Amino acid sequence: MACGSRSNEIVDEFEKLVIRMNPPRVTVDNDSDMTATLVKVDSANKYGTLLEVVQVLTDLKLTIRRAYISSDGEWFMDVFHVVDQDGNKLYDGQVIDRIEMSLGAGSLSFRAPERTVGVEAAAEEAQTTIELIGWDRPGLLSEVFAVLTDLKCNIEASEVWTHGGRVAALVYVTDADTRGAFEDADRLDTAKRLLRHVLRGGGGRGGGKAARAAVSERVAHAQRRLHQMMHADRSAGRGAGGEDDGEAYDGAVLGGRGGGGGGCRPVVAVEDCAERGYTLVNVRCRDRPKLLFDTVCTLTDMQYVVFHGTVIAEGSEAYQEYYIRHLDDSAATSGEDRDRLCRGLEAAIQRRYTEGLRLELCCEDRVGLLSDVTRIFREHGLSVTHAEVETRGDRAANVFYVVDASGAPVAAHAVEAVRAEIGEQILSVREDAGGGAARSPTGRDGGGRRSLGNMIRSRSEKFLYNLGLIRSCS
Repeated sequence: MACGSRSNEIVDEFEKLVIRMNPPRVTVDNDSDMTATLVKVDSANKYGTLLEVVQVLTDLKLTIRRAYISSDGEWFMDVFHVVDQDGNKLYDGQVIDRIEMSLGAGSLSFRAPERTVGVEAAAEEAQTTIELIGWDRPGLLSEVFAVLTDLKCNIEASEVWTHGGRVAALVYVTDADTRGAFEDADRLDTAKRLLRHVLRGGGGRGGGKAARAAVSERVAHAQRRLHQMMHADRSAGRGAGGEDDGEAYDGAVLGGRGGGGGGCRPVVAVEDCAERGYTLVNVRCRDRPKLLFDTVCTLTDMQYVVFHGTVIAEGSEAYQEYYIRHLDDSAATSGEDRDRLCRGLEAAIQRRYTEGLRLELCCEDRVGLLSDVTRIFREHGLSVTHAEVETRGDRAANVFYVVDASGAPVAAHAVEAVRAEIGEQILSVREDAGGGAARSPTGRDGGGRRSLGNMIRSRSEKFLYNLGLIRSCS
């Protein structure tokens, strides 16, 4: 054991030496493309580098329209075509400086994959992070926030995802009296016990793993952590409950509510590329913000390395192609491995499709605010499918996506009643271009799989061929 640990230290020191000798180079190019800014990143290659780069661009709220990825050998060469939130090229000098500082020399150097995505403002030292996962049901979020309020917890920030009848949440809390982190271990144990009881209240499916409430260490990046939590939970469901239980995680209707994704199922095809020793992954789905991060995050967490890739997202649909190997340098050769990879990517894409009506709450923050708001939602038959909660100074800036208790769209009279009770000036309805349902492409076993591979492969291989990195995979 000690010998293996010493070996890992030697490898790590060698990687650091390679990076010192070859620091990352970042170029922001506004001249080569008429419609997008090109961000070119060249650096010594290390597991997790691609995820780090994509995360930096995503956190800057940039839209990646195209990406060309190559990391064969010891070098990482990527080109990203990006625009701002309004679809324009990047002319803001501060944004360009942040890209160069975040991705340039001294930034990509020695961070392990778990810490590559930086620490969000909400996850400060003064806060306690609570991780929750369990079966979703109408009114659950209201009960969670009520428990925390009763325990004199002030909710500083939270993010909640639902998919396949499951819910995962990160809740950042402080002591309502001191506005600092909790130091009373007994109080934290009480919170975990009560929250587990609430999470188990939706039914008895899934056995002992059906609900979990835990106080975690400082979370490096909330959205990556939520992906990890839901992926681990889904894997545990398959292991504990067998194939039937696992299918529930793929979008079955549970308790009258859908699995998320608005009925839009992505096409994911995984094939052997034996000639080059890769596994070839093709993805086609409705485009949305942060899609590239979600797929790269999932591949990284499933311990796959992307050696070459092409991403095209210039219309309503997105196309992604990856040539990958497992971290142990093997391809996904078995049918079971390929199926697991397909399902993992499908779940990662679907769980971030926001389902329901978008409500925005902006008002002065106070202890118990979220408990009161979500209680009113519950009393009027609204169920939260996705939530983003944050505090900016003394102001609460919260977003909720809501459906009715059966998963159907919310009736207009219910929305107006909720707004009247909470306050029409502080709770507003917003159209969300990235949410809602869309027509699903051909299913996983349909004829779209082969045509997708042929369509993207020609573009990707032409690019990689011009770089002299591959010959053909046909």
